[in-house]
Amino acid sequence: MRLYQMQDSGNCYKVRLTAHMLGLPLELVDIDILKGESRSEDFLRRNPNGRVPMVEFEDGRILAESNAIMFYLAEGTPLLPEDRFSRAQALQWMFFEQYSHEPYIAVARFWHSIKPGGREEKKDRFPEWHERGYQALAVMERHLSAREWFAGDDCSIADIALYAYTHVAHEGGFDLSPYGAIKGWMARLSAQPNHVPMDWRP
Repeated sequence: MRLYQMQDSGNCYKVRLTAHMLGLPLELVDIDILKGESRSEDFLRRNPNGRVPMVEFEDGRILAESNAIMFYLAEGTPLLPEDRFSRAQALQWMFFEQYSHEPYIAVARFWHSIKPGGREEKKDRFPEWHERGYQALAVMERHLSAREWFAGDDCSIADIALYAYTHVAHEGGFDLSPYGAIKGWMARLSAQPNHVPMDWRP
């Protein structure tokens, strides 16, 4: 299984972490989005959306979108709850991550710490990103104040989806110190068997 990815992307980290926790081998193909490599004719032929991560399976099939890839990899494993309602809960939080969390926390991190000159270029956007990002963190904090995980009784792909950018939110200018439940949850996830940090490569 070949993963087209950028190492410091949280969306790509989700796939690497899920695969490693499940013991699935990955071959990495690094794509530098800052140099426009995901917009090449060859890449767009495989993924018309021109984004990473993208997985290419041995039979040539292509799957894009980080949460869809995780869902596929986790099918039939403990990372995807068997209970019907808990599975729907996992999807609920993965949709929340892409709609209410990633567009602010991940985007602030990109322009603050990854894109050269981005902090100055987008300085007018940070107040909105921080306001909306803190709203998402407050939702997570309320949920985690009453339970250990986001869906079901164990760690799932919903937790991995939200962990990827939350644990590096400080790189986007977010202060996580007031969020005790979130910090406890991140510690539980990082203590899971086969957890690897974002800079890990197979």
